[in-house]
Amino acid sequence: MAPIKPSTHLANVRYDIRGALTRRARDLEAEGRPIIKLNIGNPARYGFDTPAHLREAIAAHLGDSEGYGHEQGLEEARAAIAEQQRARGARGVEVERIFIGNGVSELIDISLRALLQTGDEVLLPSPDYPLWSAATILNGGTPRYYRCLPENGHLPDPAEIEALVTPRTRALVLINPNNPTGAVYPRELLEQLVAIAARHRLLLLCDEIYDEILYDDAVFQPLAEVAGEVPCVSFGGLSKVHRACGYRIGWMSLSGDPARTAEYRDALQLLAALRLCANATAQWAVLPALQSAPTIHALTAPGGRLHEARRAVIEGVAASDYLQLVAPEGALYAFPAVRADRLPVFDDSDFALRLLERESVLMVPGTSFNVPSSRQFRLTLLPPPHDLREVFVRIERALAQMAAEQPAPRMAVAG
Repeated sequence: MAPIKPSTHLANVRYDIRGALTRRARDLEAEGRPIIKLNIGNPARYGFDTPAHLREAIAAHLGDSEGYGHEQGLEEARAAIAEQQRARGARGVEVERIFIGNGVSELIDISLRALLQTGDEVLLPSPDYPLWSAATILNGGTPRYYRCLPENGHLPDPAEIEALVTPRTRALVLINPNNPTGAVYPRELLEQLVAIAARHRLLLLCDEIYDEILYDDAVFQPLAEVAGEVPCVSFGGLSKVHRACGYRIGWMSLSGDPARTAEYRDALQLLAALRLCANATAQWAVLPALQSAPTIHALTAPGGRLHEARRAVIEGVAASDYLQLVAPEGALYAFPAVRADRLPVFDDSDFALRLLERESVLMVPGTSFNVPSSRQFRLTLLPPPHDLREVFVRIERALAQMAAEQPAPRMAVAG
């Protein structure tokens, strides 16, 4: 019998963070080999707990969670999100312009599905979080990538972004603080990007899931406050700052001129209704999460576990003969690069497989984040600092072996 063929819509969709390397790692674990996993930003898997007051709020409302809820989310939770957004300077934010979903991942898909016609273009960062590319493609859109180069601190060039705009461009996507690079966007840059969106009537989509995860003197600037009346969708949630990935609670806030976004808001509500509602039980954690002081700051401050893990990565790169790094200012990741002058021939996917097979370390190659010809790889800052120090011993050993295998450069012959 003929095999069942998958949809052709998946031809250009990738999610290597949970792809072939991860499956191989599981096989190796099944054989009894311990693997140091650096591929996913999943705090619970590294010993981080969800704050107790969030758990208690859920337990207290189990009896209120047994039926379908409002398609946009629990009203008390949406009111808390709207209050947070207004406190951050967002304009035009009301409860009916807040949507709660089963994680930000679901809401990214809904936001693009409500917006795109087949062939419409979305401006995406390179590197990006690959779900943004996948959701664009699966909803009939075309990704157009703007570069966030390490020599520019992984920040985008506004002139390059504007040069990519065509009559089919519908949206500009920002990820701030950035995954995978850890870059935090300064206000002056955001002002330039808002001006581009205003000139070309683009919808701003800003993934701010790491908004409170900052290191040293980094400052998070919410995009909605800068955008003002320019239509903007801001995404947040419980998974990272509140270490509650399994709750699957994210939200999006629609700000800007309500008259310009009324039809789009109604389209979002229709799509939210088609999937009935988000996880009813976990929504009770939103109100206490937003109305209490964030617990993440003890982890990101000097001496905190995330701060010290970041320090271990920075020091590991500094001690390497082969690596360089733009130190992450926020989020849960670092994005080191292999120096071309020390290892001229380098394939990031081959290196990732070698590191897994020979050194029992799982990380994600840079090309997984839609970076062409990448010399980079992403690792999470969630493991204990001593594990990260051991990881860099193994990375250095693997890179030294690769360098020894490469032919020596030819010397010019006098003649």
